[in-house]
This record gives sequence, C-alpha cells and structure tokens, in this order.
Amino acid sequence: MRKLVYMITLLNIAFVSFSQVSLPYMNMDSWIQRDIQESRIIGGDVKTLFEVGKPCVTKEAAPWVRGDSPWETSSIYANVMGISKVSSTVFPEKRGSGYCARLETRLEEVYALGFIHITALATGSLFVGHLIEPIKNINSPMAKMVQGVPFTHKIKALKFDYKAKTGGKRIKASALKKDDVEGPNNAEICVFLQKRWNEDGKLKSKRIATAYIRIEKSTDWVNGYELKLHYGDITKESYYKEYMSLNYQGYPLYGLNDKGENVPIDEVGWGDENDNPTHIIIRFSSGYGGAYVGAVGDCLWIDNIKFVM
Repeated sequence: MRKLVYMITLLNIAFVSFSQVSLPYMNMDSWIQRDIQESRIIGGDVKTLFEVGKPCVTKEAAPWVRGDSPWETSSIYANVMGISKVSSTVFPEKRGSGYCARLETRLEEVYALGFIHITALATGSLFVGHLIEPIKNINSPMAKMVQGVPFTHKIKALKFDYKAKTGGKRIKASALKKDDVEGPNNAEICVFLQKRWNEDGKLKSKRIATAYIRIEKSTDWVNGYELKLHYGDITKESYYKEYMSLNYQGYPLYGLNDKGENVPIDEVGWGDENDNPTHIIIRFSSGYGGAYVGAVGDCLWIDNIKFVM
C-alpha cells in the first residue's frame, strides 16, 4: 500500500506542470489540516500538520498524496519501526483578512516507555517540491526531499512580505546528541533556476540563475521585498558567498530522475540568460547550517509571494 501511495504521489507531481507565470497558493491563504494520531507507545496524542493547498481536513495516519499544490513544508509524518510520530514546524497564522506562514525552529523529543528515544532539532522550512512520506529514519534528511518543480520562465526577482525573529543560539541535535554550534542563527531564503536533464539514471543540471539572502536581525513586517535573481556565473561578484555555490555540500539538492527515483542533482556548471530553465527551486527557512542545526524558537513569517517578470 505504501509503495502504491508513493507511486501515485510521483504521478501527481509528473502530470502537474507549474510552468505558468505564478504558482498556486502563493498568497499563503489556503491551508490543509492533517490530524494524525501518534502511536500509543509515545502517548497517542492527536497532532496536526499543516500543508499549503486547497483547504480540507484529513484524519488519516498515512503518507500525504499531493494534489495541485507545489508547496511543501518541513512538517513531517514519520513511521519508524511501526511507531507513528508527527513533527510540526510550519503553521498558518492570521494576518489581516487572510493568513501568512509561520516557520518555526523546534526541538522534538520522542519518549517511549518513559525514556527519551530520539531528540531532533527541526528547522521550519517552506519550499517547492515534496517530501517522501512516511519518514522512516533520521538519516540523510535531504535525500527525503524532492526539490523544485517544473518552471520555464526567466523571472527578475521573487517578491514577498516577511517578518523574522532570528539571532538565537544555534545547536545541532539529532538522536541522543546535542551540541552547540558557532555563530548566531540567520533565517535563509533562496531561489534557483535550473536546466535539468537525465543521463543514465543520473540527474544533471545547469544553474541558470541564483538568488540568496540570509536575514541576520529580527524585524517586523517588511512588505514587498524583492529578492533579485542573478543570471550566469556569479562566483566573481562581490555578493557571492560559498553557500551560493554549485553542489553546496551544506545543503545537497535531490530531484526525481526519469525512473521516478529521488537522486542527487548534479549541478555541472553555470548557465546564462541564453539558457531556458526547466525547474525552479524556492526555499524559505527559519535557520541555516544544514540538517538538525538551528536556534530553538527562531521564526520566519512569509506572505504574498509573487514573481517579478
């Protein structure tokens, strides 16, 4: 049954092409509510996951079958050795007459029979693509994310409203280990345009355009911020940072090959304005530094996303 659900998910993604000038649900006003009962061995509570998409309420402890929404969150449904667990890091929050998305870094602790079984820090993220559910372990978390959706337009910028609570003390927490990490926390937002192709089961791409920002200080709402895309090789530019590089190891990218397998995306070089994109990657995050790294309680709020043509 799980294999069937996963194949249906892949088919949905394959046949829904987000190549129009806007993506569905960019205003953050439409949310799906998933009420899932966790296993009795860890308390049996009903926990809620929120997805950006056509409003509905579900009450099934099962992998989510994607519909017409390109958006995914870092909130997860996990089933490890038959134990169902929910981790929520992205939430709808009332703003004016509608909603925004609140991305929050949280520390998840799983208790089994009175003992801590797993501790993991989860950074709140909103991105285009999807997660491969259920999450079965805490190994290689990036390999469980399908990054990007089909997109064929050359945009000038990504426009959005944001608010940030950042600068907290960073830690890295996974399994039973918790360590301090150097430096204060920043929120992070990035956009990539890629030209992808398949080659003997491997997924190759050129990076056509790059946009990246790290938000260092807390701020109230900044409305209509425009994050500019830079086309071509940016390695010689004054704003270039290591984390903007091709195949950045701190945040490896995965995507579906022509066999429906989630594989690493090998960025083989820089494209330019003469190349036509096939995919767009958009990611908003309440922290940076890779898996299980962040500052507990730091948040990033996002609303009214638009493309500037």
